[in-house]
Amino acid sequence: MKAAIFRGVNQPLTIEEVEIDRPLPREVVVRTAATGVCHSDLHFIEGSYPAAIPGILGHEPAGIVEEVGSQVTYLKPGDHVVGCLSVFCGTCEQCLTGHPYRCSQTPRRHPSDPPRLRFPDGTPIGQVSNLSAYAEKMLVHENALVKIDPSIPLDVAALVGCGVTTGLGAVFHTAKVTPGSTVAVFGVGGVGLAAVQGARLAGARRIIAVDLDPHKLETAKQLGATDLVDAAEGDPVTEIHQLTGGGVDFAFEAIGLPRTAEQAFLSTGRGGVATIIGMIPVGAVVTIPGSLLLTERKLQGSGMGSNRFRVDVPRYLELYQQGRLKLDEMITRRIRLDEINSAFDALRSHQGVRSVVVFD
Repeated sequence: MKAAIFRGVNQPLTIEEVEIDRPLPREVVVRTAATGVCHSDLHFIEGSYPAAIPGILGHEPAGIVEEVGSQVTYLKPGDHVVGCLSVFCGTCEQCLTGHPYRCSQTPRRHPSDPPRLRFPDGTPIGQVSNLSAYAEKMLVHENALVKIDPSIPLDVAALVGCGVTTGLGAVFHTAKVTPGSTVAVFGVGGVGLAAVQGARLAGARRIIAVDLDPHKLETAKQLGATDLVDAAEGDPVTEIHQLTGGGVDFAFEAIGLPRTAEQAFLSTGRGGVATIIGMIPVGAVVTIPGSLLLTERKLQGSGMGSNRFRVDVPRYLELYQQGRLKLDEMITRRIRLDEINSAFDALRSHQGVRSVVVFD
């Protein structure tokens, strides 16, 4: 099969032939139908986060089950599925206390087992994020997959594998936005637009979108933002305080920069909560005024939207089917696998919202 190979930091991905192993008892082979190009993979390419080299990136997929291991009972060939990187074991303390997204024993192959992915000469290939979706097929643990309604277009369903689940979950599960509250979202790319929609669905009365890109801000308005703040034209914190008369109840940072994380915290009012969704680079430090903690402002992180993806994904897709969650509007363009590097160029230049790789 063909896959896009990550061979080094700041190097373009290369399309190469790779081989996939047969599934072990609890593993599943999925024919990849579509996968979103998420900014998180750009972090790996640029070296902000470590990833296996050589490896296959991609973690926002949807596809069709082709083969299942002997002990798999949840899925069968022909099922339509969405893949999620927060693979859970179901038996550790985190899983058993309702936090599968924080699983401490993520299922992986034993070192003595053959690699899931390899080059034709037998050289192993790293499976990044336990999925490696930039490939025509995936071999994953069954707990990386959720079955979905086959009537849902798979290119649309793919978005829920990461960005949408992360943004909505940060609103619903991590921050628990309340009806009638005020919300600010810093960065309205794929994850940020999901947070905007989550705030709308949660009943926030005012949703302030903050970005440097006028086109993304306009999309945010179409998807539920009540106010737009162009951060290129002034201090967004000052403008948010002016708009709300003292700061928002909930702020979300969906970029992954220390500066915008600090701005999100500073944009909250007394008792407000700032939730950091973006992947802040390893080693970077976020600095906040300690005195503001006396006003019961809070700064917290969100791990992929605190998801329970086998519960959340079908619910989010049902909202899509009802017309209440807008997903088609978040897809900027559909591309082939051999155009993958152009999608990362678009991310670097802040063009569009989401590119989706569609396989034949």
